[in-house]
Amino acid sequence: MRSILFVCTANICRSPTAEGVLRKLLAARGMAGRVQLDSAGTHDYHVGKPPFPLAVERAKLRGYDLTQILARQIRGGDFETFDLILGMGREHLSYLRKIAPTRCKHKIELFLEYGDRFQGKDVPDPYGGEAKDFDLVLDMVEDGCRGLAGLIDR
Repeated sequence: MRSILFVCTANICRSPTAEGVLRKLLAARGMAGRVQLDSAGTHDYHVGKPPFPLAVERAKLRGYDLTQILARQIRGGDFETFDLILGMGREHLSYLRKIAPTRCKHKIELFLEYGDRFQGKDVPDPYGGEAKDFDLVLDMVEDGCRGLAGLIDR
């Protein structure tokens, strides 16, 4: 596994949070340059914009920096570029599988299949919610990213 793409709807809450969390976890393990990380959205609602302010704020409280991330929409070339494409929810998996070339469909998985505490669940969309909703997303994302980091560390 050399490259991972996290995908949610607009790339301003869940997927940039996962990118930021895994980036920090890998850096803490001395593996910052071993894996290419990115995030994207299935839709173009916020292309070019930074993550949602409450996502940035709640992540910062846990020591994660999301400020260098700008929203983008998934591109056709992403299916060739990335070794693993992780949908934050089943609706993202469905969309990704519809648009992916057949030869790349095996790369698409549910993000929380890598978690322990929240294994197999969808990460709920916190957009428009309160701080507690973003904190739950962080709990879930940290769980999935710990599992991913453990696999990368092997």
